Amino acid sequence: MGYKEVRFIDKDPNRNLFFATLRKNVDNYFKENKISKHYNAQMVIKTIVLLSAYLLPFAALLIFTPSFGVSIALWSLMGFALAGIGMSIMHDANHGAYSSSRRVNYWLGHTLNLLGGAVFNWKIQHNVLHHTYTNIVNLDDDIDDKLILRFSPHTKVKWYHKLQFIYAFLFYGILTLYWVLLKDFVQYSRYTKGGVNKNTQSQNIVTMIKIIASKIIYLAAFVAVPIFVFRIPTMQVVSGFLLMHFIGGVVLTVIFQLAHTVENTTHPLPNEEGTIENNWAIHQLNTTVNFSRHNKFISWYVGGLNFQVEHHLFPLICHVHYPAIAPIVKATAEEFGVPYLENDSFGKALNSHINTLVRFGKLPKMSEAIV
Repeated sequence: MGYKEVRFIDKDPNRNLFFATLRKNVDNYFKENKISKHYNAQMVIKTIVLLSAYLLPFAALLIFTPSFGVSIALWSLMGFALAGIGMSIMHDANHGAYSSSRRVNYWLGHTLNLLGGAVFNWKIQHNVLHHTYTNIVNLDDDIDDKLILRFSPHTKVKWYHKLQFIYAFLFYGILTLYWVLLKDFVQYSRYTKGGVNKNTQSQNIVTMIKIIASKIIYLAAFVAVPIFVFRIPTMQVVSGFLLMHFIGGVVLTVIFQLAHTVENTTHPLPNEEGTIENNWAIHQLNTTVNFSRHNKFISWYVGGLNFQVEHHLFPLICHVHYPAIAPIVKATAEEFGVPYLENDSFGKALNSHINTLVRFGKLPKMSEAIV
């Protein structure tokens, strides 16, 4: 499949002033308060806590060989930490938002390898496709149909989609395991054939070798070493490993879905000239929803992904600053008559996602779509 480039064109000069004004307002916040747009002490502490919550339980599994029940509890903790690292540390670093240092971002971005993923594909899927073409079918991989799930009103509805609001969360639980075993290879092939991978053939060979090597090292470290070196029972290791990924998969997928696959977001289609008749920044506000902005624990754990509006507009700003700039974004949006979408609680956001799964499970192709 080829990835057709889409342009954003808005002929309304007032709407085009929105993002320039917003950037000025946000920049002024950092200048007036004399603070960096990157990490602070809070971010460093979070990084230490999440990495420790992932690596120390694994070390305890190897050193102490606890009972099955304790082992499962430790793997479960690792599952929540896996999701936390993905949402907070890896995510910011691979956006270039964690630090002003490229080296720091590079190494912290590769914490994704500790989770079984590959940075190269993630940057294409997330930074290029998702952030540029949010909720545009066949361009934003995050809303592509996933085997038995339908996330767009513009794809073919199947009979079983009417049940997706029931089985979706079980399916979410296998997504990180699929990522570890197959997804990176499928994406690598698709991005190369589709032209979105701009590397040369020799560069791609090196990239593929790195991906394969990282997968082997990851599976060896988290599965083979516990079984064959530390002689931990195979069933105990496999059960724990699968549980870790199930927990991590559910948490990661749900949090990301609550930003885009919910009520009130739009799914616009480009016209025949490949143009979205909207300003890019306003498109982001039309396709993105915040949730639980005032819940400090959720904001801490999900790496500011409950501030997806701010993140999509300012992906180069570390997420620890989103609570402070959110009122600026909201006020500027109101000034220009631009929607600022949000659900004030996690429960409302989750219910909105379920309602959307129900709706997409019933809609015929191209009919009753929100555009």
